Amino acid sequence: MDYGGCEYPVPCGKDKYISKNELLLHLKTYNIYYEGQNLQLRHREEEGELIVEGLLNISWGLRRPIRLQMQDDNQRIRPPPSSSSWHSGCNLGAHGSVLKPSTLPDIQVTDAEAVPNTEAPRSCAGTKPQGEETPQLMRTRSDVGVRHRGSARTPSEQRRIRRHRFSINGHFYNHKTSVFTPAYGSITNVRINSTMTTPQVLKLLLNKFKIENSAEEFALYIVHTSGEKQKLRGSDYPLIARILQGPCEQVSKVFLMEKDQVEEVTYDVAQYIKFEMPILKSFIQKLEEEEDREVKKLMRKYSILRLMIEQRLEEISEGPTAM
Repeated sequence: MDYGGCEYPVPCGKDKYISKNELLLHLKTYNIYYEGQNLQLRHREEEGELIVEGLLNISWGLRRPIRLQMQDDNQRIRPPPSSSSWHSGCNLGAHGSVLKPSTLPDIQVTDAEAVPNTEAPRSCAGTKPQGEETPQLMRTRSDVGVRHRGSARTPSEQRRIRRHRFSINGHFYNHKTSVFTPAYGSITNVRINSTMTTPQVLKLLLNKFKIENSAEEFALYIVHTSGEKQKLRGSDYPLIARILQGPCEQVSKVFLMEKDQVEEVTYDVAQYIKFEMPILKSFIQKLEEEEDREVKKLMRKYSILRLMIEQRLEEISEGPTAM
């Protein structure tokens, strides 16, 4: 992969630019970290513009429930060419053939079995995460308006139906559970490129999983392990922001959060977040003592200056007025 070429600025936000060569150096480091995995990023040039594309991991950090769409529109769910994880969402027959809408099997509303989370913790120094497009938040076929058979399904039929439904961390969609909150910190990903701004990435993510909520309710944040939270603006490019932060998700992650539930935390503030309350109180006490010393020093300085001015005024007023 060629990481050289002509030098020119690449936009990374409103009135913010980075040189092409510097960005390519960050990209090279990023791809070395994910060597042999689908999370590696590709780049090309079109009409003199550098374009980077690939998968972006996004963690769910929602505090309120989201709503899944309840209508099906009798449409087959087609997997993107670049993703193998969506093949489980097709309407497959017994021999792997795609069924037409008129021959869709009847689906009985059943509570899905819980799927344990077997994902191992990520480590920068250990095994790196696989780069498949993760299916943790996936669209299921709607149970609304489906004709129910009177006879109960056999266990094998129910298992087959579950295999061809999309789940959200084991949460299977039906009309009773269309409103829920994704597990905090669970990860999904979307395939994007470096020309897509934050609102475009948000809309793509919500459309991918058929979420009814408006993209205006959410924002993307870069969250550091130190506690620093940086909101990505509407003019920012999330993929470039991820590249510049580095590949290790033990250092920083991209989170989807509610706009009105999260406040940005600067680096200076983040330094003190993890301290215990007694230590923080001792910091405050020292700052107050230092403030008192500075106030007293200023008061002495201006008191002396005021006294000097008053003395000079008295000398002028007592002096001869005429010769």
